[in-house]
Amino acid sequence: MTDAGLTGQTVELLQQLIRNQCVNDGSAASGQEVRTVDVLRSYLAGSGLDLEVYEPAWAPGRASLVARIEGSDPSAPTLCLMGHTDVVPVNAKAWTRDPFGGELVNGEVWGRGAIDMLNLTASQAVVLRALARRGWRPRGTLVYLACADEEAGGALGAGYVCDRHWDAIGADYLLTENGGQVSVGAHGGLNVTVHVGEKGVAWRRLRVRGTPGHGSMPYGVDNALVKAAKVVARLADYRPVPYVDELWQRFVETLSLDPALKAALVDPARVDDAIARLAPSLARLAWSTTHTTFSPNQCRAGVKTNVIPDVVDVEVDIRTVPGDSDDEVRRHLDKALADLSDEVEVEPLFSKPASVSPTGTPLWEVLGRVVDRHYPGARLLPRLIVGFTDAPYFRARGAVAYGFGLCSRALTAEAMIPRFHGNDERVDVESLALTTEAWLDVCQLLLE
Repeated sequence: MTDAGLTGQTVELLQQLIRNQCVNDGSAASGQEVRTVDVLRSYLAGSGLDLEVYEPAWAPGRASLVARIEGSDPSAPTLCLMGHTDVVPVNAKAWTRDPFGGELVNGEVWGRGAIDMLNLTASQAVVLRALARRGWRPRGTLVYLACADEEAGGALGAGYVCDRHWDAIGADYLLTENGGQVSVGAHGGLNVTVHVGEKGVAWRRLRVRGTPGHGSMPYGVDNALVKAAKVVARLADYRPVPYVDELWQRFVETLSLDPALKAALVDPARVDDAIARLAPSLARLAWSTTHTTFSPNQCRAGVKTNVIPDVVDVEVDIRTVPGDSDDEVRRHLDKALADLSDEVEVEPLFSKPASVSPTGTPLWEVLGRVVDRHYPGARLLPRLIVGFTDAPYFRARGAVAYGFGLCSRALTAEAMIPRFHGNDERVDVESLALTTEAWLDVCQLLLE
């Protein structure tokens, strides 16, 4: 049974965090996560916790909060519960409700960040305060990190804290976004997703140059935008060698598909054709899980309608599979662009390598027990997330990091995916209740 009092606190705190509108557009001055840090400090005040705020001097307002419950045994593990406090921009006109209203409607909390990931950030704070107010003194240490800037790569948030203030965290284990989705396996049993790793990020700016001229005389000219269009088309058509690993094979085993199709999905020679036979939503996930991907998402060009542009910048979101280094990214680009490669200047914007944590750890065993309490007989399903989180900052320091939470049966992966960075983002109260209880159980089972 879930605790109604704690669930109510999670709902209310989530609503406050949504209303803070900590929108991160990628610029150093955006986000202003200090607003949410102030709310969390007020919420946690009086619980006996030591609270520290870390804020880069070159990015005022981009604050992160750390709180600790110190363990009694220095040899016992340290667990960090981490949630980010920033959210991505919205197109409010496309929403059914106010994206920053934090409304509770028909058992769901609406607003930007309700899924990504203020729901987890709020529920973690609720559990931290509840444990502190009980005077809980475990053998191991519990750390809470509410960090800025995840939506732009985390350099001003988790990256900054891990780099400059690791002594304040020192985690052996990390739980962060965004597992916990429940699915029915091929043989009728339940699976609960735990994200054990994630693809890498390699954002690149491709600069294409041409020769300026008058727009009334386009014949035979070196128009940079026309050339850039060919660059974009080649990136869209590029098909890298597929990546089929054990995590993908274990996921395919759970799918209710024709055995022949499942066999093709785990065969590197046939996986591309097999993906084309899947339903669109599953096909998108399958392609991203098994390939380094290239998505040209921004283009800047031209000064006036009647001036042929001489410079075009195309920004590409590249997500890499494990093993793809920055050098490998460049080789991918050269192969995709072929004869156009020499005419394109490549500028790195942001890079973060793929990372994976092992299963079979004490935390993995605890997560299995917690899941079984709420979904008896369910199995943990380790997955590679195709987006990015702040977990790699911890994995780089030797911590085991998982994406977890616990969702209701209604909040499946299929229901969640369109809400990530999409319109009408919302989370059901049942999932908030389950996640809050899950954090409480994990802390007690792992650290006591």
